[in-house]
Amino acid sequence: STFMVEMTEAASILNNMTNRSLILLDELGRGTSTYDGISIAWAIVEFLHEHPTNRPKTLFATHYHELNEMENSFGRVKNFNVTIKELNNKVIFLRKLVRGGSEHSFGIHVAKMAGMPPELIDRANEILKILEDDRKELTDDSNKQTLSSVNRELSNAVKQLSTPKMQLSIFDAHSQTFDDIRKALNEIDINRLTPVEALMKLNEVKGMLK
Repeated sequence: STFMVEMTEAASILNNMTNRSLILLDELGRGTSTYDGISIAWAIVEFLHEHPTNRPKTLFATHYHELNEMENSFGRVKNFNVTIKELNNKVIFLRKLVRGGSEHSFGIHVAKMAGMPPELIDRANEILKILEDDRKELTDDSNKQTLSSVNRELSNAVKQLSTPKMQLSIFDAHSQTFDDIRKALNEIDINRLTPVEALMKLNEVKGMLK
């Protein structure tokens, strides 16, 4: 698998690094489950930071926001993020690196730009809000999130997603076209429909989508 390739390359880097190494790591752990991925990414940062003899200069790019908290526990870990500007529901990347960790990703914005169906984007934003709200409940200024709470947070949040809304339907969209299709289908008596009439009705529905 590609994840095995990723792990093999990372293992080679970690087993052969020296005090003079420059290590560039990009999105390690994203090729497996969230729990495994965060655990691997966190452990790699710890390994690099706590190595008894080697202290290579390292750039570690990740979308695991939980790793932001490592700056509070490991003296040489410093967070940086690329600044963005949100304007009229659009994201503009300013391509400027500044101190501090980012608390947001913009994958849904990219999906929207790519032309994903609007109802899918709306559902993705609903799921994101559930996950973010759950994380806020577990984190406050006096009790910062630890790795052990990451798994608990994700477990609780994901349970909330097991609702009928996870089943997307083209008829969830509110438009005159879909209303007309719904009405046409509801008026069909399937038990009395002949094969030829079924084909004609299908052609009629298809014409509504043009």
